[in-house]
Amino acid sequence: MQVSSTLDEANPTTANSSRTWSRAFQDIAQAARQRNLWGYLGWQDIKQGYRRSVIGPLWITISTGVMTLALGILFGGLFGNPLHEFLPYVAVGLICWTFISNCINEGAQVFIANEGLIKHLPAPVTTHVFRLVWRQTLFFAHNLLIYVIIFAIFPQPVDLSLLLVVPALALLVVNAGWASLLVGIISTRFRDIPPITGNIVQLLFYLTPIVWSYETLINSESAVVRERAVLAQLNPFMHFIEMVRRPMLGLETNLTNWLVVGAITVVGWAVALLMLRNYRARVSYWV
Repeated sequence: MQVSSTLDEANPTTANSSRTWSRAFQDIAQAARQRNLWGYLGWQDIKQGYRRSVIGPLWITISTGVMTLALGILFGGLFGNPLHEFLPYVAVGLICWTFISNCINEGAQVFIANEGLIKHLPAPVTTHVFRLVWRQTLFFAHNLLIYVIIFAIFPQPVDLSLLLVVPALALLVVNAGWASLLVGIISTRFRDIPPITGNIVQLLFYLTPIVWSYETLINSESAVVRERAVLAQLNPFMHFIEMVRRPMLGLETNLTNWLVVGAITVVGWAVALLMLRNYRARVSYWV
C-alpha cells in the first residue's frame, strides 16, 4: 500500500477520498499479491492451535469424523435410512457445513481478532479475510479424508459428474470470501453482531439438510411433507451443500442449486464490495 494512501486514511478529514471503487478493488488486488503473507499466517494459525500435539491438525479430522459417525448412526436410525447411504450423505454435508459456518462465525471476528495487525501492519484489510478463508480451506482439505475413508468402506457410484466438484468447491470458497468480508465489517462496527451470528448459524444447521434428507421430503407421499421440502429450498445454505454433495455422491446434478448459488455469488459480492468501498478506511478506527 502506498504511503500517501495510508496517510490519507489515517486522517478522518480525508477519509471520504478513500471511498472510491478503485481503492476497493486495489485493496483486494494488493491482498491477492500478498499471498505469501496471508498464506504463511493462515498456516501458522493452524500450527499454533495444535502446538505440542502429537498428531496436530489431524485432530480436526478426528473430531469431525466422530461427529459424522454419531450423527449418521443416530439420525439414520431415527429416519430409517440405510447406513451405507446415509453416512456418506451426512459426511459430505457436515464437511461443507463446517467450512461454511466457520467462515461466517470467524468472519464476524476477522478484524476484531486482528486489531494489533491492522493498527501496526500497513496491509490491505482484505488480507485478513484471505487469511481466514485460506485457513478454513486447509481445514476443509483435512476433513476430506473422512469422505475418502467412508467412500472406501461404503463405495458410492461415480461418473464424470464428479468433476463438477472442482467448480463447486471454487464457488464455495469465493462465496466464503464475500461472506467473511461483509459480516466482518458489520461486526467490527456493531459488536453485538458476532453472538447473534453464532446463534443464527446454529439454528440454520437444523434447517439445512445435513442430518436429514431433502430427497426423503420431496419424495414423500404426504402433501404436507412435500410442502416442507419446497420451503427448504428457500434456505440458501441447502443449495451450497447440495451443489457440492450431489457430484461427490454420484447423484444427478440439480441445475437449480447452481443457478441459486450463482445469483447469491453475484449479489453477495456486490454488497460486500459496496461495504468495502464505503467503510474500508474506518475498520482501523472501529477495532
